[in-house]
Amino acid sequence: MASVIIPPMPPSARDDALHLYRAFKGFGCDTAAVINILGHRNATQRAAIQKEYHATYSEDLNKRLSSELSGQLKRAVIMWMPDPATRDANIVRHALEGDVDLKAATEVICSRTPSQMRQFKQIYFSSFDVDLEDDLATKLSSGDHKKLLVAYISVPRYEGPEYDQAMVQKDAELLNKAGEKKLGTDEKVFIQIFSERSRAHLVAVGSAYQSLYGHSLEKAVTKETSGYFFNALLTILQCADHPGKYFARVLRKAMKGLGTDDPTLIRVIVTRAEIDMQYIKAEYRNQYGKSLHDAVQSDTSGHYKAFLLSLSGTNP
Repeated sequence: MASVIIPPMPPSARDDALHLYRAFKGFGCDTAAVINILGHRNATQRAAIQKEYHATYSEDLNKRLSSELSGQLKRAVIMWMPDPATRDANIVRHALEGDVDLKAATEVICSRTPSQMRQFKQIYFSSFDVDLEDDLATKLSSGDHKKLLVAYISVPRYEGPEYDQAMVQKDAELLNKAGEKKLGTDEKVFIQIFSERSRAHLVAVGSAYQSLYGHSLEKAVTKETSGYFFNALLTILQCADHPGKYFARVLRKAMKGLGTDDPTLIRVIVTRAEIDMQYIKAEYRNQYGKSLHDAVQSDTSGHYKAFLLSLSGTNP
């Protein structure tokens, strides 16, 4: 459930383009006006504004925003402008270039549903003229993390609620034999099961594992794996069970302790604002006894804070 608050009768794309153009004129940029417009428009409306802006002023709106804004606000607004699938493609592509950001790439790939992944893979190819699988294979170092990501984006998975209980039982036993019951870990078994099974199936495997062995599959993954491979497996498992809880934890970690992990905070709020931010907000309050609004309010500042609050909904 989205959290972005759209006006009941929003201005036309032409009016929004005009007001953005005026916000850029004069000394400095009227960032409050930019936030008030773009922070309260959905993907379809943002696309229409960009089209109208280019047609009217012969200028790319994203380039103008990039030149007018700075810092974390610039990062957040530029990430916000595309539709969700294009945004995911851009995030992963950027994460694979230069200093590879395995954290961002892993989060986006392993948290998306099969249908979301199919869509952003198509856009990835059309935008960058390379298959996502090939880009991962080329740019990631060899290892189990790379094998898991390539397998996870390559294998079509069922999205319905049904599953085979006999297969669930077998998978729980296979994971135990490949992990806790074995000296060392057979990562191939974890990669196969986590990359090929549906979300409903993995949730059932987790329940079966708990019944068979007296503790969670999540605990077994934590014990038997490490590094980015562990992070990828845990992301897949937790998002299969409850994406809202997973992202609430990611947000909590980004704002906990000294300093704020701004890239992660921005990425999660921007990418989930049009999908399930209301559920994430509810889980954040349930888990930590504090509203996400108050957490963002206390851990960010200035126009950057105002923009994130507009995307996550302004109500505490």
